[in-house]
Amino acid sequence: MRHRKSGRKLNRSSSHRKALFRNMAKALLTYESIRTTEAKAKELRKVIDRLITLALKNDLHARRQAYKVLNSHQMVQRLFDEIGPRFNGGGGYTRIIKLSSPRKGDCAPMVIIELTKLAGAAPAPAEEPKAEEKPAPKKKAAPKKKAAPKKAEKPAEPKAEKTEEKAEADSKED
Repeated sequence: MRHRKSGRKLNRSSSHRKALFRNMAKALLTYESIRTTEAKAKELRKVIDRLITLALKNDLHARRQAYKVLNSHQMVQRLFDEIGPRFNGGGGYTRIIKLSSPRKGDCAPMVIIELTKLAGAAPAPAEEPKAEEKPAPKKKAAPKKKAAPKKAEKPAEPKAEKTEEKAEADSKED
């Protein structure tokens, strides 16, 4: 029976599993969105949520604990300086999106795991209201073509003028 057994082994030894999640965590923190299997993504979510929670603490001990998982000073710095400040407390730092097509080789269900607040996303509304907003500079509208004279007047002449104008415009472009 599988009672009270937490975590997935993923058919790997403990050191292999640790290396797998270290590399996947680095990739997710670097690219902020990666494609993987559903089982790996669900386990990676636990690792990433713990790391971002450490980044929210932002003290020396938390940095050392994050380094123990990531084993890279550059990734720890990126986590604490860029990624951590985007989030508030309370968890829910990652999103798992199921893909419609499974992996071709073994038909494993594939997902995209991503951080909920991406780098390119719009920032939260500013605390200070902007009192003086300048309207966007208006561009001058293109000059409108003259309206064709009414049909009651000479309809043959405007057509001739248009063809002459087109011919002149074509000759100027060449």
